[in-house]
Amino acid sequence: MLKKEEINIRDPFVLLVEGKYYMTGTAGADAWTGGSYFPVYISDDLENWEGPVRAFVSPEGFWATDNFWAPEIHPYKGAYYMFASFHNPEKNRASQIMRAEKPEGPYEVWSSPITPDDWYSLDATFYVDEAGQPWTVFCHEWTQIGTGEICAVKLTDDLRGTVGEPITLFAASEAPWVTPNEEKLIAGKKCMVTDGPFLVKDEGGLTMFWSSFSNGNYAEGMAVSESGSVLGPWKQIAEPLFEKDGGHGMLFKTKEGKLMFSLHRPNLNPMERPCFFELKREDGRYKIV
Repeated sequence: MLKKEEINIRDPFVLLVEGKYYMTGTAGADAWTGGSYFPVYISDDLENWEGPVRAFVSPEGFWATDNFWAPEIHPYKGAYYMFASFHNPEKNRASQIMRAEKPEGPYEVWSSPITPDDWYSLDATFYVDEAGQPWTVFCHEWTQIGTGEICAVKLTDDLRGTVGEPITLFAASEAPWVTPNEEKLIAGKKCMVTDGPFLVKDEGGLTMFWSSFSNGNYAEGMAVSESGSVLGPWKQIAEPLFEKDGGHGMLFKTKEGKLMFSLHRPNLNPMERPCFFELKREDGRYKIV
């Protein structure tokens, strides 16, 4: 049994299923130097965790060799789907979908990469709109285009592939709280990060949490779709939700129905730990309690 403070993961994602919490994320020790699997930890109380179970292990012949990043687990049509990002020095970083019968796996490769072959992409998340159309929302990475973008593309009903071309929702430069993370230019643009989008339906319509850098610190911000649609237009909340060197977060509900936000901090390998904060909605936006 491990305490939360003993678990070294980035991008912590929590799912509540039948009274148990399942937490996955980027394995901290392998975050930058390798990677071949995704862990899942299981808890009754968000403090004491069993595991890790190796929920997805790279199968023989799998295209990716490193940067096994940011897994998310989403229930959909009676199964569980893991969205995650991968890299190979001879290919571009891409996101892909795995499938399992149980939240802790084992997960098997389900789709081919769902982001464009000629893009550097990462941090795909999952969203089903009111019409039942599945989408993935992901980042077009700043390392390729300078100012990172958040994009969306429709998925097939079985999540085996995509439908149509990606649509850019917004760029990092549109958020007042975001500052450049490097002085150099890439593709003629300032280096501004987009990381970890996560979408939530609420009484205000549709909110997206996402991460970037603010005055040198990794931070978590929010945008609101003015139409209630994944296609926006997206209005950026001027102030970040969290700016104390933590981010790549997501929202979940506890057994008691509380809104809880999960992120990692600090943003320094191998010191990253999962952190949970209770949130409330006030004046049309989320705030830390």
